Parts: sequence; C-alpha cells; structure tokens
Amino acid sequence: MRLPIAITAILVASLGLSTPVISQPPIQVAQKPASNSFALEQFKTNSRLWRHKNISNYRYEFTRSCFCFPKATEPVIIEVRNGVTASITYKYAKKPVDTALFEKYNTIPKLFNTIRNALIQRADNLTVQYNPILGYPTQINIDYDKQRTDDEIFFTISNLQQIK
Repeated sequence: MRLPIAITAILVASLGLSTPVISQPPIQVAQKPASNSFALEQFKTNSRLWRHKNISNYRYEFTRSCFCFPKATEPVIIEVRNGVTASITYKYAKKPVDTALFEKYNTIPKLFNTIRNALIQRADNLTVQYNPILGYPTQINIDYDKQRTDDEIFFTISNLQQIK
C-alpha cells in the first residue's frame, strides 16, 4: 500500500519541478552590441584601400538574396564607367534590367554606403568579406533586427574586372 502513495508523491513532485516560474521577469538574451569596432576598422581599412586604387572603370557580378521580387535576386553584371553605372544586364539572359531594382548597389562606393549605414544603424548582425587586394566587399550579410523577419539581405560581389 505504501508503493502507490510513494509513486503518487514522486509524480506530484515531478510536476512541481516542471512548473514555470511566472514571478521572474524574462531574461533578455539577444542584445545589440554597443560597438562593433572590428567591423568598423575593417570597413575603414578596406574602403580606404578601394579609394586609393582609384578604379573608376570596372564590371562585376552582383547577386542579392532577400525577401524581394524574383527579378531583383537574379545575378546581374554591373558595368561602371567613370564612377557612374553604364549598364546592368542579367547574367544569363543578357538582357537589360530595371535599373531601379539595383539603384542602391550599382557601384562599389554604394555598396560601401550600405555597409556604413548598417554600422550606423547598429545592425544586429553584420558580416562582410573583402577582397584582400582591392578592398571591395565580396560578400555582405546584414540582419538589421533579429526580432524582425524578412529584413535580412545578402549580397555577393564577384568577378570584378577593371576595364578600359
């Protein structure tokens, strides 16, 4: 007869262990960093390197991954002459694109502006890889707010070629 009482006592005690404590305030796990000095130093070093190379005629492949129009995520070839975007064409279709889809990202200095803005806004996550020789960004990943969905953007910049 003591066995059923002991089993009941164990069951009741185990239920008490799994009961959530409501009186405690929630713990905030994810916080925005006060300063990301490493990312800022990387940004300064590489943007300075790019400027010192003084490349004003170039072409590169640009791919964006985001929650946006499918036409905005297809790989494109961006050509820049004298620091101004000369053309943007789809990589595979070889057809011109709606330039408004790429207005913020159609030159290397504009890509640096995107990184600068993410630093200023203190994005929750900013990861940038740079070309070690020319300094331009080769991959940019930004999540402005971890609590929001669909605000992340990912860019890949590849095959940059200086042209005459």
